[in-house]
Amino acid sequence: MNFLTAVSRQMTRFTALIIILASIIAFIEPATFSWVKGDTQVVVLVGMGMTLGKEDYQILAQRPLDIFIGAIAQYTIMPLLAIGIAKAFNLSPGLTLGLVLVGTCPGGVSSNIMSFLAKGDVAFSVGMTTVSTVLAPVMTPLWMTYLVGQTVEMDGWGMFKFMLLVTLLPVVIGSVANILLHKKHWFEDVRAIMPAVAVAAFACIVGGVAAVHGHRFAESALVMILAIAAHNIGGYILGYYSGALTGMNTAKKRTLAIEVGVQNAGLATGLSAKFFPGNAESAVAAAVACVWHSVSGTILGNLFAWWDKRQQ
Repeated sequence: MNFLTAVSRQMTRFTALIIILASIIAFIEPATFSWVKGDTQVVVLVGMGMTLGKEDYQILAQRPLDIFIGAIAQYTIMPLLAIGIAKAFNLSPGLTLGLVLVGTCPGGVSSNIMSFLAKGDVAFSVGMTTVSTVLAPVMTPLWMTYLVGQTVEMDGWGMFKFMLLVTLLPVVIGSVANILLHKKHWFEDVRAIMPAVAVAAFACIVGGVAAVHGHRFAESALVMILAIAAHNIGGYILGYYSGALTGMNTAKKRTLAIEVGVQNAGLATGLSAKFFPGNAESAVAAAVACVWHSVSGTILGNLFAWWDKRQQ
């Protein structure tokens, strides 16, 4: 188990590299990840929520104002920024759908690790991730219906039910398990390896999309990457200054920047594949965003840490 825990730490540390590697393998040999489709993605996505337990809810009670500000920033900045960038770049309907889907999803699970690297407020990060995940089954379908529902056939009710399954259900399972089993040594071991499960889930989802739609990447690669980068970096900047406007300290501002900018693009990829199976551009955009957010968030966290060392 010590070995598995060590492997989990290393997988978490090199999340971006693992996702990129999965994409490359899928491009070269699509059959490797072609099994990740349809209902299989439900099983893969369930692993993401199992890292949340009862301790995460305690943070919410202790810091309601911070969490409220963070939730408002999360679910206003990224959806509106996504549709604004889509219009500014004159993106195709498919790329617009993918970018807006990424923007309306909750914060990424890996953002907690990035906040730690950035010398941010990790408790605040965990609280924001928890709240955005709990709100996602309502907020994501609502924003999607409002922003793109006029141009794309949307099953908002179906998306709501699906997201209950892949977001709230794992949170409930994790919480109940923590309450009942938190004193068990073996359960702590299981919790220690769950981050690796989350990383593997991301890699499988991105690999599955790359296996099916990877050949379409070159068709709109440049504009897609530019739009995803602008959305992500804009989220960092606006998130940081949202914290500044509300009087947060440096650690909280860094955390808010990362929590707003880094989205659960793995979930967006799964949602795209399930609810918009005929829209290849959407799935590819979400998968590329998954890689981009993992890489840029890690770089930003390290840049914040480097800045602190330089100042000292």
